[in-house]
Amino acid sequence: MHGLEDILAEELQQLGGASNIRTHKRSVSCEGDLEFLYRANLNLRTALKILVPVHKFTARNEQQLYDEVMKHDWSKYLKLEQTFAIDNTIFSEYFKHSKYAALKTKDAMVDQFRKKMGRRPSVDIKNPDVQFDLHAFKDQFTISVDSSGHTLNRRGYREPGHEAPMNEVLAAGLLKLAGWNKSIPLVDPMCGTGTILIEAAMMGQNIPPNLNRREFGFKNWTNYHPELWNKVLAEGRAGIRKAKLDISGGDIDGDTVLRANKSLRKFKLTDAVSIRRVALEDHKPQVAGRGMVVTNPPYGERIGRTNTNDFYKTISDVLKNNFTGYDAWVMSSNMQAFKHLKLRASKKIVLFNGALECKFQKYELYRGSKE
Repeated sequence: MHGLEDILAEELQQLGGASNIRTHKRSVSCEGDLEFLYRANLNLRTALKILVPVHKFTARNEQQLYDEVMKHDWSKYLKLEQTFAIDNTIFSEYFKHSKYAALKTKDAMVDQFRKKMGRRPSVDIKNPDVQFDLHAFKDQFTISVDSSGHTLNRRGYREPGHEAPMNEVLAAGLLKLAGWNKSIPLVDPMCGTGTILIEAAMMGQNIPPNLNRREFGFKNWTNYHPELWNKVLAEGRAGIRKAKLDISGGDIDGDTVLRANKSLRKFKLTDAVSIRRVALEDHKPQVAGRGMVVTNPPYGERIGRTNTNDFYKTISDVLKNNFTGYDAWVMSSNMQAFKHLKLRASKKIVLFNGALECKFQKYELYRGSKE
């Protein structure tokens, strides 16, 4: 995600086993072996997908694209009886329609199988056995095999039905950008389904984010090594450390709080996180005088007010009156409403929540003036 590149690079460094780590725009590259690939899929909190580049080439027209794809042996990654799909990201003046580039890539792959074996594998866009990723910048193409399959933010604790849940990867990124650690009391007074709080609890107890996930793209690869994966999985479970955490939150919507607590039970986190139904105005932290607020204020119907600016004024009043001594981190895409917080931001970070440009701002809540 935009704005989390350095955070992801730091995660790779801490995980161990990665070399030649480099940050790019909305991606981080590194080198590692098969065991590291498995560990990365299990443990990385701020990665959306882990792609393995297998073929790089130059193409400026559809025939060149087709010919270059035909040069590579795709049977190394895809069996005849398996289904596949091609995701694509194209930034090229030579290929105006990204779907057409993906179509030509697909044609070359299936034609290669047909020439070699007389038959071709089928395409399944929704749930392919093997997912390829086609990336182009100008005339430089890279085809990768997707080791993750579905995006890695799908941890498995999400309860369906919530209108605008925060992406789990973004929530983990906010906590890391804010510098939160398990010794700091954490509060989200507008927590919705509790994504920020659940990610914090998993971080605080060293629970691998994808421990409960069953499906990964690499499990359908020809070189899948189940014994090695089981070893990585066992190491992940052995590294969990149950710790007492001061993590709490609240929301005014009762149904949302019910979903949040169901999610906590799924991952056995009810001892680590407390989420209750409470209006923002009445929310007071369990630990007074020190801690951190990390929150993404709701908007639209869930506010229950007609004036968003007034709501942000209420947020600032509650933070100043009830959370003295805390550092408050607030993320929002509403730049106009931000002005009504009536607090001075000591740090501002630009992030994206989907297509929405947001700011993630830090407020130090002193009693009286800072001086």
